[in-house]
Amino acid sequence: MMKKPILIVSMLAVTACTVGPNYTKPDIAVPAAFASAQDAPPPGQAIDPARWWEAFGDPTLTGLIDRALKDNPEIAMAASRVREARLGEIQARAQYKPTVDATANATDVKFSKNAGFSSLARAFSGGGGQGGGTTGGVALPGDSIKTFAVGFDASWEIDVFGGGRRGVEAALARTEAAEWNRRDAAVMLAAEVADAYFAMRLDLDQIAVLESEIERQSRALQIAGNIAKVGLAPDIDVTRQNGNITATRARLEPLKADLDVRKHALGVLLGQSPDALLGELSGPLPALAATPTIPAGLPSDLLRRRPDIRAAERNLAASTADIGVAVADLYPRFSLTGIAQLISTSLSSLFAGDSLQLTGTGAATFPLFDWGRRKATVGVRQEQREQAYQAYRTAVLQGLRDVEDALTRIEAERRRNALLRQALADADRSAAADQARYQSGLVAQDTVINTQVDVLRARENLAASDAQLRQLSVALFKAIGGGWSETPAG
Repeated sequence: MMKKPILIVSMLAVTACTVGPNYTKPDIAVPAAFASAQDAPPPGQAIDPARWWEAFGDPTLTGLIDRALKDNPEIAMAASRVREARLGEIQARAQYKPTVDATANATDVKFSKNAGFSSLARAFSGGGGQGGGTTGGVALPGDSIKTFAVGFDASWEIDVFGGGRRGVEAALARTEAAEWNRRDAAVMLAAEVADAYFAMRLDLDQIAVLESEIERQSRALQIAGNIAKVGLAPDIDVTRQNGNITATRARLEPLKADLDVRKHALGVLLGQSPDALLGELSGPLPALAATPTIPAGLPSDLLRRRPDIRAAERNLAASTADIGVAVADLYPRFSLTGIAQLISTSLSSLFAGDSLQLTGTGAATFPLFDWGRRKATVGVRQEQREQAYQAYRTAVLQGLRDVEDALTRIEAERRRNALLRQALADADRSAAADQARYQSGLVAQDTVINTQVDVLRARENLAASDAQLRQLSVALFKAIGGGWSETPAG
């Protein structure tokens, strides 16, 4: 009797197949090189893409990013999604494996005295048995019977057409996508922290520029007062210079407010309250080093390096496997069920050999008519795969654009930065010459104030350009996919 189920299982195993399309990573063409110019890094410069922020030589920035990667809630959420996906793998692997359950029960049935067959039962029993309990495992109307049972039942839905195998493929791909999404979150977070930090440093630089200018203007005010006292210049010169100082001081207030806003942003990025870093970042900070030169590499490197592209490719693989799961639902389903029980009306004989009861069942379910639901599900999965493919293409194209844009802007900003340095040098020389002429009475004070404004504007523009270069470098590091390590989520 046991040979038939074994034969059926063997035949199903031999004829088993895996329906649905097999996944092949699409070959998306990318340029051989980036169109934008790249500066070669200086000899001896080595940048670890996983910790690119160290290339800026700023220990405060390094500490902030390291703390953010450890405590930021977005990173913790991404790691949780990885663990969730791994549990999904376990579910997918277990779906088409045999399941075994242990069972135990005790039953006590009290039969009705008014059952329709009570007269016949009494005749066979000689009129006895009312309320008298069990009789050899047979109960008469009005009597009761107890039954005890322990055992195991096992069931197995055979994965004949590979729907389960495709489900495991999809689960594995989604776990890998979740891991890449976690790494992409690290890339985004490191770039956000660096961008906020350099914006904060710009506020500090501009505040320093204004305070230095106020100090210089105060000295000019003193000179104007001395000249006015000896009658070589009108008193209005003193008033005008004092107004210039007041206007410069007024520009400090929005910068100080923005400085606190940047510190609030950094605090939240580190997973703390907005005011957590106000005191810590109020002290002296290390001097800013020169902006590093970043090798962008080749466009083909993006397909390997950028986490968002890798995640999109894994989502495409999962969507492809989902088609196989849906196609398998179009075919018959086969299952086997076996039950082994010990059943007895007495606990004393429950574990005797005669109490053993075995049941075996083989079942098949054939889809006949469902108003097109299963076929529509296959079509839905195919369209979802198409969407995943287009999302993958979009990720690749966006990655290429991000690098090209960053390279173009960096090159333009470097040229602008050089011009701004020259403009500041020219403004300084002009201001010094006009100040000397003013003290000699050769030019009016308006000329001196105008050249002072030119110097202030040139210094602010240069500070903004320096910060812009650093922030564009951060954008390039982000564009090439820097900021993640191979360490898996815990």
